[in-house]
This record gives sequence, C-alpha cells and structure tokens, in this order.
Amino acid sequence: MMSPTAIIVVGASAGGVEALRRIVSVLPGDLNSAILITLHIGAHRSDLPWLLSRAGSLPATHPLDGEKICAGHIYVAPPDHHMLVETGYIRLTKGPRENWARPAIDPLFRSAARAYGTSVVGVILTGGLNDGTAGMFEVKARGGTTVVQDPSDSVTPNMPQSVIDHVIVDYVVPVKDIGSLLTSLVADHHATLPVNVPQTGDSQEKGMTAEFTLNHPVAVTCPDCGGALRQSELGTLTQFSCHIGHVYTAEVMLAAQFLTMERALETAMRSLSERAELCRHMSSKLPDSVASAHEREQWENARTQALDLTEPLRELLAKAWIHPVPVHSGARGDN
Repeated sequence: MMSPTAIIVVGASAGGVEALRRIVSVLPGDLNSAILITLHIGAHRSDLPWLLSRAGSLPATHPLDGEKICAGHIYVAPPDHHMLVETGYIRLTKGPRENWARPAIDPLFRSAARAYGTSVVGVILTGGLNDGTAGMFEVKARGGTTVVQDPSDSVTPNMPQSVIDHVIVDYVVPVKDIGSLLTSLVADHHATLPVNVPQTGDSQEKGMTAEFTLNHPVAVTCPDCGGALRQSELGTLTQFSCHIGHVYTAEVMLAAQFLTMERALETAMRSLSERAELCRHMSSKLPDSVASAHEREQWENARTQALDLTEPLRELLAKAWIHPVPVHSGARGDN
C-alpha cells in the first residue's frame, strides 16, 4: 500500500456515528489519503470500524501501535487509547485523559498537525463540550485545512460551534457535503508524505511535560488527580493541564469540578443517613426505663441532627447551577 498525499483527521462525539457513516459512504475507493478518526467511546467496545467498512468502499480498522499509515485506509482510535500520529506511523497510548476523554480528539489533531503541517485536513463533527477545538487550533496554526460540520446540521452543535468561535475555519458545511469536499481537497494535494521509522518513547507526551513547566500555575487543582494545574492560551481558548498530563478546557473543567462536588455531596448525605440509622438502632436497643431515658434522648437528638443536616445538602444537589455558555465570536472564515 502506498503512502498518502494527505492526512485527514476527524473528531466526533454525540451523534457522530451516523455522521461518519454518511461521510465515508461517498469517499472513493482510490482516495489518496489516510483517514484517522477519534470518536468519544471511552473504554467501551466499539463496532465503528465494522460499521464504516460496510458504509463505504474504504476498509476501516482499529490500528496497532506502530502501524504504518497507508492511503485508502480508515483508522479508528481503539477503546481507552489515545491515537497519535508520528511521521508515517500511528502511536497508541493510555496516557492521561484530555477533556475527560480517552480516546480524545485533541491529541490526534495536535500530533497530526506537528507531524504533517500543511498536509493535514482537520474535521470536527457533532458533539458536546469542546474537545477538538485546541487540536483544530494547532492544525490551522501549522497551515492545515479546517473543516467543521455546520452546527445547525449537527445532532449536538457544541463541538463544531466551539471551533467556529475560537479558530478561523476554512469550510463550514452540512455533513452531506463533507465527503465530496474531502475528496476534492485530497485531489488538489499532490505532495507525497514522508515515512519515518517509529521512534521509541512518546515524544508527544514529553512535549506536553515541557509545556507544563513553562506555563503559569493557577489556584485550581486537577479534578482527576488533585495535582496542581497550569494555564495556557491557544488564541482565545484557555486550557489547564497538570504535571501528569490531564488536560481540560475551561468549559470541561467546570463540568468536571461540578461532578467532583456532586459526588462529595452525595458521600456526605450517605454518611449522615448512615449516622441517623445507627442512632435509631442504638436508641431502639435501650430498655424502656427511667435510668436509660437520658441516653435514649441523646441518641434521638443525634439522629435528628443528622437528618436535619441532610436537607441543605439535598438542596445543593437539586439547585439549578449556572453553567456559562460561550458567546459566539463569529470567528468563521469567509470560505
């Protein structure tokens, strides 16, 4: 199999399976490009390669670590692994989650942009929150082409809209037109991409550690590991990363903090309920006598106190919390 003349990287989340099937259904079998896809599937088993192979004329697989990148093939990030691009090869890693996800979109886009620069076409499809925005920023900054599914055509518009808000996008099109657009972009790109021997170690993760030491620390800890965070800016996008390598945008960080707080409140409520039950049990065991009346009263008072304190926690859990929504900046390109 020959080397591709272009690298297409695609990121999708909620609603992405059907969007991907529609795109690959119109791609020609002789497409002189490799397509690398990250869909937010977590650690769950994925049938996406099988679905995409049946949908179109290009074969799709979960790649192996160190597998050569070949034209006319679709590579799908396997469950619970980030898929990275080295020059000519694919790297798989169980590195730290980014934006609460593994596999995540940003590592794929970022590594492809650094390896192939102007030969990369980045595509962001339907999905929630904003994984993929930072990666698309890297694609654009290194001269690649940026394509976004029209938010009005998306099942969940947050991911494509975030890219439009923070990156100058080359093409914003409905999913029915993305396949033909990619075919045209690849046909216009004629340079053959280089192929190198895979290197030992993970240069992408080493670069991440170096960037962490240069950025400013903030008084916020990582929701995943509790480690110190440092803040970095990619254009108008703010990111936070810890020394282990967990990476969050501000919006995903807010969601992760909320989940951590919610779990803490639920733990406190459970502990108070268990305390109340223990007090009830101990009170019921005391004999019905004057001598034990004072002790029974103490157990009942402790039970009442525990039950009373669960109410403010219940109110906090039920509260309608404010989740800031980014103001659309209109950073869309003219194309």
